[in-house]
Amino acid sequence: LKSPEEMAKLFEDLPEAIDNTAEIVDKIDTPDLKKDILLPIFDLPEGFTSEDDYLRELAYAGAKKRYPEVSQAVVERLDLELGIIKDMGFAGYFLIVQDFIAAAKELGVAVGPGRGSAAGSAVAYCTEITNLDPIAYNLLFERFLNPERVSMPDIDIDFDDDGRQKVIDWVVDKYGRERVAQIITYGTMAAKSSIRDVARVLKLPLTEADRLAKLVPETPGITLKKAFSEVKELADAKKGKDILIAKTLSFAETLEGSSRHTGIHAAGVIIGREDLSEMLPLRTAKNADLLVTQYEGVFAEHVGLLKMDFLGLKTLSIIKDTLVSVESRLNEKIDIDEIVLDDKKTFELYQAGDTIGTFQFESEGMRIYLRDLKPTNIEDLIAMNALYRPGPMRFIPDYINRKHGKEKIVYPHESLEGILKNTHGIMVYQEQIMQAAQIMADYSLGEADILRRIMGKKKAELLPPEEEKFVKRAIAKGIDEKVAKSTFSIMAEFAGYGFNRSHSAAYSILAYQTAYLKANYPADFMSAVLPVDVIWYKCKRQEITVLGPDVNESGYAFVVNNKGEIRFGLGAIKGAGEAAINAIVEERKENGLFENIFDLTQRIDLRSANKKCLESLAMSGAFDSFEGVYRSQYFYKDFEDDTVFLDKAIRFGNKFQNDKHSDQMSMFSGEAETVKNPEIPECEPWSQLEMLTKEREITGMYLSGHPLDSFKIEMQNFCNTNVADLNADINKFKNREITIGGIVNEAAHRTTKNGKPFGTMVIEDFTDTYRIAMFSEEYLKMRHFLKPNEFLFISGKVELKFRSDDIYEFKPYKIQLLSEIRNRLAKTITMQLSLGDVS
Repeated sequence: LKSPEEMAKLFEDLPEAIDNTAEIVDKIDTPDLKKDILLPIFDLPEGFTSEDDYLRELAYAGAKKRYPEVSQAVVERLDLELGIIKDMGFAGYFLIVQDFIAAAKELGVAVGPGRGSAAGSAVAYCTEITNLDPIAYNLLFERFLNPERVSMPDIDIDFDDDGRQKVIDWVVDKYGRERVAQIITYGTMAAKSSIRDVARVLKLPLTEADRLAKLVPETPGITLKKAFSEVKELADAKKGKDILIAKTLSFAETLEGSSRHTGIHAAGVIIGREDLSEMLPLRTAKNADLLVTQYEGVFAEHVGLLKMDFLGLKTLSIIKDTLVSVESRLNEKIDIDEIVLDDKKTFELYQAGDTIGTFQFESEGMRIYLRDLKPTNIEDLIAMNALYRPGPMRFIPDYINRKHGKEKIVYPHESLEGILKNTHGIMVYQEQIMQAAQIMADYSLGEADILRRIMGKKKAELLPPEEEKFVKRAIAKGIDEKVAKSTFSIMAEFAGYGFNRSHSAAYSILAYQTAYLKANYPADFMSAVLPVDVIWYKCKRQEITVLGPDVNESGYAFVVNNKGEIRFGLGAIKGAGEAAINAIVEERKENGLFENIFDLTQRIDLRSANKKCLESLAMSGAFDSFEGVYRSQYFYKDFEDDTVFLDKAIRFGNKFQNDKHSDQMSMFSGEAETVKNPEIPECEPWSQLEMLTKEREITGMYLSGHPLDSFKIEMQNFCNTNVADLNADINKFKNREITIGGIVNEAAHRTTKNGKPFGTMVIEDFTDTYRIAMFSEEYLKMRHFLKPNEFLFISGKVELKFRSDDIYEFKPYKIQLLSEIRNRLAKTITMQLSLGDVS
């Protein structure tokens, strides 16, 4: 199709033709093709003829379980919600959701406490869709379902990521394969990928294509049109003499935004009332026995289909695994939903900012704020979770200062103290905007939700009539006009970035549960969170022992033994494979420990536990418990027959199993022939550094030692800080000169877009890792030190990052080899001897 510009040029001698076309277009009415959602039919139990009656029965039965005494406030809230749900025709929706959540729990799948505005529903709470009391936490139902703005409810559900598929399979069994489908997604060609794709088709050299793509700024969502206007070199290339490059960039701009590939929505599932093929086009999934829509989610809803979001949340798996570990190790069964919410150890952990590994609160910036805030209750956590986002983040210092009495708490109007007291006078939540409109101007909560939406859209033309209505109603209640206007302005400002309290409360409870487990059962929690490099260092700092992998003790996942030590999980070893590891662990459980490598290869299934798997296990140290063999021997090549010892062990195992399978017996003795064990080769063990380097390659961690062990004296006596402290709170070191030591894990030498060289490296000490960037003269002076496995002593200063007013970084000005530092810096040696030792 020709573009508008091309059509205008084509008919430049007949402009009225273009005008007539536009006139015809203006006269065309575009019909709304959207259909109402057709909910699947929910099978009612005997004795019920109406979905509304059955939902009411479930809600009140659940209320008796949820509340020790079903108070008048609970009854009124349930009646209000059930009435709105009935009027809007959504009882079936609630029944379907509670049904598959109940099934998930029966299947042993962990379900989240709630997500989004659905946590504000008492009906959802009483039917166990959510697990957060909306009355106790002052959550608003109208934020979820607004009777004055009819729209489909949206209940997103978190399941543990291991169990999510079980729930989807249950839904397929319940409603039929032809009525359930996952949702397609269409990936489009972005600026960089369109350059690379076109370059590949036009056979532009890969290096040139890469150079052009890298000229595109990293700005999220940037278009090539904008990139050409911002990057002169790119614009010049498009107009340059190299025809192939110019053509590549021109075609790339034309194709940008086109659909490039398909995928499957990470969470969305469609459930239909009838065969989905009657309603929309479908295809089958590549890796699952499920249908996939060929409409994206929004269009699937337009044709009247119900979309549910089944989300897999790793945090729920971590909690579940921790609870299993605690029960197995300590015989202590914990109901995570019944833990106290004022646990002293947990809040000490938050106050120290020791939240790495916990949900929602582990980022560096959040940990710094937690140390300043020193939270003392769950409301502090809910507020911080809502404030720690672009926009409201600037109010965090005010929140902290007001909590600690360093800043006066001021309310926009005295009538709002009740709803703003917990947030120290600051509007943090969307619900507070709604409540303010209700209190000051007699809005219904439905009206207030519409006002909040208008404010949040930041459309200036929509606000004046709303402000006039708000001020008029406030004056009618005896509120001063000036105060009413200033309050409306505050509400409008906060509505733009105010957060959903229901979601913040639900996720803060989930976050608290992870912090509770970390504070009270650190080894069990860490074993569930591992493998993560940062968590590994936290274990060391908390003096939690992490033992290396061992085929005679490890499971697939990390486990805690009876001594409270974490044993590395075999499943975390690169190249091992889930099926192989499960087979090894199962064989050990059934027939006892493995005596040696030959016993292992005789007993395990060598089709799943192949050479790659056994190499990974040997390199990681998982065979170290086999006496008389060290790691290098498994990889020693016998030059006489050009065979590696591990290959010989595998051949030995295969022969033994084949002979056993064919029941090859001696003709005379009636006994199986004895297969002789291969001879274990003699060779030098790997050096400590070589062994640790290979160990880290395969596990991501140093397990049996640390490369810096031989430099402990230098690290303890000449370094004035460590990397963990630098990472924990770099602002503490601002404008200070510091020295750190460590080994270089990664190093890179690069060039900026302006052609200037720079370098980066990741330095690791005993506590953590830190990325250092060097530019200009500093880089040129010290670039020869940027090599993997170099042991360095680095002197530098913590200064503001380039072009930043508030972000600090460590900038080196001198680098030396750790091996030379003792002789250079040690001025005296003091020896202490007792007289009894001197002869």
